Amino acid sequence: MFLENKKIIIGRTDKADFPLLELYGIDIKIDTGAYTSSIHCLHIKEKKKELQCCFLDQSYPEYNGKQFVFKNYDITAVKSSNGEIEERYVVKTKICLFKKVNPITLTLSSRRDMRFPVLLGRKFLSGKYIVDTALEDQSYNFCTNEY
Repeated sequence: MFLENKKIIIGRTDKADFPLLELYGIDIKIDTGAYTSSIHCLHIKEKKKELQCCFLDQSYPEYNGKQFVFKNYDITAVKSSNGEIEERYVVKTKICLFKKVNPITLTLSSRRDMRFPVLLGRKFLSGKYIVDTALEDQSYNFCTNEY
């Protein structure tokens, strides 16, 4: 699971916790073709220099219905795989994988039609992980197994 240079081997899919968002065991897809990471988000409103939103939706068992407010956020242009450019809000939060909490920058988008509510891109993966597409749930298994 760990290599000499301290990079961790992660599979093509896994589960992660987002403690600041109160989301746990969320399905994630590892996408080395994507630069940014994104999370399924609805009801995004910008009001009085604050960003208000809800993560996931009722179709996910992990949905908690909580509204979050971000005072520090940004807007970025994201180019999709089909070449279309879309402006998205960007927030910073924390992610827990392999029992380690790391900062992560997430773009907010509707991933309603996608199987995975979270996509992890190269910006987050770089320097920390090596992807083995033959594997799945490496962090989840590491965190749930007793040693």
